Amino acid sequence: MKDTLTSRILVGRDAELAQVRSAIDAAPAIVVIEGEAGIGKSRLVGELIEADPARLFLLGHCQHLLDPFPLGPVVDALRSHADRIERSALSPVVGSLSALVPEVADRLPPPPEPLTDQQEARHRIFRAATELLGHLAPGVLVLEDLHWADRVTVDFLAFLAAHQPPDLSIVVTTRPEAGALLVREAFARAVSGPARTVTLRELGPASVGELARTILATDVPEETAAALFEVTGGVPFVVEEVLRTLLEREPAAEIPRHPDAIAALSVSTALRDVVRERVAALDVLSAEVLGAAAVADLSVDAGLIAEVTGHDLRKVARALDAAYAIGLLHDHEGRGRFRHVLAQQVVYDEVPPQTRRWLHLRTAQVLEESEGAPRSAQIAHHYQRAGRPAEFARHAEAAADEAIRRGNDAVAADLLRQATADMESLPPETRVRLATKLGRAAVDGLAHAVAMPILGRLLDEQDLPPLARGELRFALGRLQRQQGHARDGFRAIERAVPDLDGRPDLQARALAVLAVPETVVDVSIATHLERCEQAEAAAERAGAADVGLSVLITRGSLLLEQGRPEAWDLIDAVRRDGVLIAHPREHARAAVNWAQGALHSGHLRRADELVAEGRAVAEAAGFERVIEVYALVSAMADYESGRWDGLADRVRDLATPGLGFGAASLDARLLHGLVLTATATGTDAREQLAGVIAECERVGSVWPLIPAQTALSRLLLSTGDAHGSLAQARAAVDQAGRKGLHAWAAAPMLCLVDAAVAIGTVAEVRAEVTDLARHLGDADAPAALTAVRTCEALVAQADGEAAAVERLLASARHTAAAAGLVYVAAQVEERLGDWRCAQAADSGPALLEGALRTYGGLDAKRDIARVTQLMRRHGVAVPYPWRGGRRAHGTDLSDREREIALLAAAGRTNREIAAELFLSPRTVETHMSHALRKLGLRSREELRRDSSALSLDGEVAGP
Repeated sequence: MKDTLTSRILVGRDAELAQVRSAIDAAPAIVVIEGEAGIGKSRLVGELIEADPARLFLLGHCQHLLDPFPLGPVVDALRSHADRIERSALSPVVGSLSALVPEVADRLPPPPEPLTDQQEARHRIFRAATELLGHLAPGVLVLEDLHWADRVTVDFLAFLAAHQPPDLSIVVTTRPEAGALLVREAFARAVSGPARTVTLRELGPASVGELARTILATDVPEETAAALFEVTGGVPFVVEEVLRTLLEREPAAEIPRHPDAIAALSVSTALRDVVRERVAALDVLSAEVLGAAAVADLSVDAGLIAEVTGHDLRKVARALDAAYAIGLLHDHEGRGRFRHVLAQQVVYDEVPPQTRRWLHLRTAQVLEESEGAPRSAQIAHHYQRAGRPAEFARHAEAAADEAIRRGNDAVAADLLRQATADMESLPPETRVRLATKLGRAAVDGLAHAVAMPILGRLLDEQDLPPLARGELRFALGRLQRQQGHARDGFRAIERAVPDLDGRPDLQARALAVLAVPETVVDVSIATHLERCEQAEAAAERAGAADVGLSVLITRGSLLLEQGRPEAWDLIDAVRRDGVLIAHPREHARAAVNWAQGALHSGHLRRADELVAEGRAVAEAAGFERVIEVYALVSAMADYESGRWDGLADRVRDLATPGLGFGAASLDARLLHGLVLTATATGTDAREQLAGVIAECERVGSVWPLIPAQTALSRLLLSTGDAHGSLAQARAAVDQAGRKGLHAWAAAPMLCLVDAAVAIGTVAEVRAEVTDLARHLGDADAPAALTAVRTCEALVAQADGEAAAVERLLASARHTAAAAGLVYVAAQVEERLGDWRCAQAADSGPALLEGALRTYGGLDAKRDIARVTQLMRRHGVAVPYPWRGGRRAHGTDLSDREREIALLAAAGRTNREIAAELFLSPRTVETHMSHALRKLGLRSREELRRDSSALSLDGEVAGP
């Protein structure tokens, strides 16, 4: 039943309510209702539910707790609907929810065998909850106050957004001022389409007047409505509270006649004034009890308050009744609760500081002595507010341990960060233990910037035992690497290795990190290989399968970067290994590392395969940080493969804010520079690439330093600065030489030769080209082989060896095209066309036109300008329009796009298509979007109605 002092009707929210109704009517949908505290989000949800009694609403509330029960709001949403569950329609995996939702356990399948891996167990819970929600559908999952959600709930919503049942809509409420919504990115990429955001803003004066009229049941003049608007700011909750207080002073009919009394209230303290006035009406005992309740929690536990204050439970109950009577408390799902967090905060602030600290202390002590489930995070919160750092640290550590057991590294890192804030007050052994745990949690919890100075200070100030020092340095080094500080991170981990002799598992992992070749400048491949061998020996001493797995992953990356053909045998064997499959976090990381190595060497089809595999694992397990990296690597693969539709916008978005950790943001900025080089002005591209180079040199990161120097060299040459181009190419070649990775030297060597041709100094680089070609031999690295054969062709051209030029350029073109290197193949095709035109060969013009059409399909403006100028120089007619060439697909469907479009036309969903083609739903969605755009259709429904838009050979029907 609605409160008698609230409006009988929803005021000023008709448009917003209509938006939400429209969205959920078109299930599946996701709606985010956002607005500040007191703005009316819950009231809008209540109106939505009350106005549609035939629809199933599964309602859950996130609690304002330091470490809330994981998945608590989803459990709340499920527990009241046992009568709608049919056990026979559910798969065995749903039985894993029995312990979480005992209220419906008798309607679920038997619980499956428990899993030892916490990440895998969480993934199974996510699958089970998603299936059960789909079983209960059609309906709407409503989660209120998502800004207070625990990390597991956030991760589950990200999973649910990627696997949303077709008849289920999701509605969440949140307060923007509480910080960015952690699940917003996942909602933007949901299979049902981007979430719709409905923003509730302050009511205007007219709506405030209407709200007052419905509450007071009398006319409210504009002057009074304006005064009420001024003191309340148009926040509905504050309007109601002010009117509630005024009604205690005089009859409803009199209030509109005294706008001056309303105006006399301070704008900034309107709510504080009304709550203070209401508390002042309480007797001393009731005010004391209410203050203790505000200190304890938003929800009210009479038994807890009685123990804290020492008052008889009956007296506490009577005191709380008085708070109910004046409207400061109300019933919420069978429990007492402050009417609003604003009201709780005002009451809390009114408690004198010394009394407040004492109440926090007593609350912590009572909770600590109570039986039942451990409430370490709640106890830690109260000890912290009581000014007891040692007790706070002890319980924060316990809460962090519990969070880590649940796979919630972000919460653990935050708890440990707070626990280490006052290091000087803690015993040395406690400092070391907490800092070590913080280092572990922060690696995956994205608390890098906060954790690094804590670990660094402890290492500087404390005389630590070797093993503790080694683990701290390893953790610090990993954090530094992930923040982009490659040199510092490498050195910290190097220093950690000797101290980790007593922990061969950690030592093996540390050595495996040092073996990764793209970590740092001026460390040779010989050193990386030595570190990998040492890691293998340490892993053997450790005897743990997962440790050996981490070393094998690195070994695969090392072989890839060297262009060793046995790399893929090793990688494929590890991908099939049950140990990798049982560790989804390692699986996701391995696939992304190998995908990057595949891109470096030019194995694009392998890169696509690994991206699809790893991304599906990461999304299923909710590894947000790794998912971010997959978005970047996927964009890199699209760049190399010539899939440039919409790429510029994606890359700009990836590069502008930076990714969640610095190392990946450098790659994003490089990719942005590469796209700008082809599609935008030289100035923009030069600034971007120069910025990447400067940052790489500052932090000591070898990748993407070499490709950035290479790209800048190519750009400078195109603008006529041959000497500047030569300098950048020389720097990149020398850097790759110090690394000892010949495959990395091929692309900058091509730039070096091009610049030498322009300057007339080819003879000075001939020996380097010969030496590089000898070292590469027949390496399994298509990108490097394409570049080095082109280098050899340019040297042969300078030497007048026509047959060698023809053979080498044709070989380079074939290698690039076979590998799917669309942009690179077009550039070689352009070179070959230029050469043949110069030799008066008939095939020359067609080659130049082919390159032009590829550049046109990519919208590579700088390349288009260059090749058209070249064509005119040779007297070759420039066709127009030249977009839509077959190689870049243009307005033609690719084979994959056509395959997916045909399945969609037959009525298959994205999820069904993904399962049939062994792709991720996100990949299917991307191909589907491209196909619809090329077919000139707006929706899948239009495709189903007119499948004749697809012809038998895959071309777009029509002229």
